[in-house]
Amino acid sequence: QVQPVEFGGGLVQAGGSLRLSCTASGRIFNYYSMAWFRQPPGKEREFVATITWSGSSIRVADSVKGRFTISKDSAKNTVYLQMNNLKLEDTAVYYCALDLQGGSSAEPSAMEYWGKGTLVTVSS
Repeated sequence: QVQPVEFGGGLVQAGGSLRLSCTASGRIFNYYSMAWFRQPPGKEREFVATITWSGSSIRVADSVKGRFTISKDSAKNTVYLQMNNLKLEDTAVYYCALDLQGGSSAEPSAMEYWGKGTLVTVSS
């Protein structure tokens, strides 16, 4: 069973930075993509960023472009989300997901495996 696990959530002041990581355990044979989604309180889950296996294709949501950076270490099956200049509206549960098709989809329905999420709270 493949299981992504997120690390790094917490409380941070507006303008601050935080780095999330996600490691996928289990037997994975595909050249999968790894993505970050988030779900703000009372809202639907939304796309944040995705990166392909080789790292050659990266897609980032407009709402976080210029502030968030996605990267990965394929040898460690780990993806990172560096979040800078955090805003109050970035408060959400952040989820890591695996796309076994290896694409750059921003759709939750395209993801085969999900982590349990890590809470990021941005305070004023």
